Amino acid sequence: MEQRALGRTGYDMSVLFIGGTGTISAACVRGAVAAGHRVTALNRGQSALRPLPGDVESVQADVRMDGAVARVLAGRTFDVVCDFLSFTPDHLRRHIDAVKGRTGQYVFISSASAYQKPVAHLPITESTPLINPFWQYSREKIACEDLLVGLVRSEGFPATIVRPSHTYDGGMTLTTGGWTDIDRMRRGASVIVHGDGTSLWTVTHASDFAGWFVPLLGDRRAIGDTFHITGDEVLTWDAIYTELAHAAGVDQPKLVHVASEAIARALPNVGDGLLGDKAHSVVFDNTKVRSIATGYAQRVPFWRGAREILAFHDTHPGLQVVDRMADRAFDLLAADA
Repeated sequence: MEQRALGRTGYDMSVLFIGGTGTISAACVRGAVAAGHRVTALNRGQSALRPLPGDVESVQADVRMDGAVARVLAGRTFDVVCDFLSFTPDHLRRHIDAVKGRTGQYVFISSASAYQKPVAHLPITESTPLINPFWQYSREKIACEDLLVGLVRSEGFPATIVRPSHTYDGGMTLTTGGWTDIDRMRRGASVIVHGDGTSLWTVTHASDFAGWFVPLLGDRRAIGDTFHITGDEVLTWDAIYTELAHAAGVDQPKLVHVASEAIARALPNVGDGLLGDKAHSVVFDNTKVRSIATGYAQRVPFWRGAREILAFHDTHPGLQVVDRMADRAFDLLAADA
């Protein structure tokens, strides 16, 4: 299939999103529609939080069922396929098999958490090694990338790999405790911050991610290559918690610093992601994606993003879920600090 550069006057591409209603993919769907592309979203059709725009074709299937994707896409072709729902090589093989030979570009969403931890040097570039001994999620993404790179080299498969870092929208609270942290802030309880609160972190609003992502679609320069996409703003974790507190109406949050290893022991469900990602300082060199998405600059600083998060949660009570087990664990960690 002929691959044509995004942005050519009068040309609109057919773009399939495997996913399309998640934190990142929903913003990218909106961005692709705004760019004039004909967008199809393939998912289970069960998300009410981030509904699809009215002019997006919705195709419903359970992507985890054998043959389901292949059946609903039988005979169809797309200029670009964007895969947001492959988390293991088995997922990825199914999705590739369903569209192989019928797309000009296959964009796989990996993760910046796949980069070496701890990082040997900063800033992180796309050539930083992919080594994460702490988090299985990251190792599965690395394995997916290995599969794709093998197909590019052996068959010329038109893959593009994209690595998001910590990307959010109004529906995500970002911190270890999620809404439990916001609830604790508002009632004056201590809030646990990993480490000493000074490690560096990058958070990216989903709309900014989409602003850099959409120009990669259909651009020949992106075929066979890898890009990470992050905002340019670098914050400490204390600053992130403090901005969220201010957005929640709390002037002076009670931040208590606890070793990441202790938090991981107390809350095993978040431990791997903490030790394998958030506990490490990360700063990214975004030169590579900016060389293609030349007309876009970050628009949402975190102080604005934090206010969006709180406004969205305050108008969606169903998202205000306090994890009582985590709440008790935070009390014990604060008492021991």
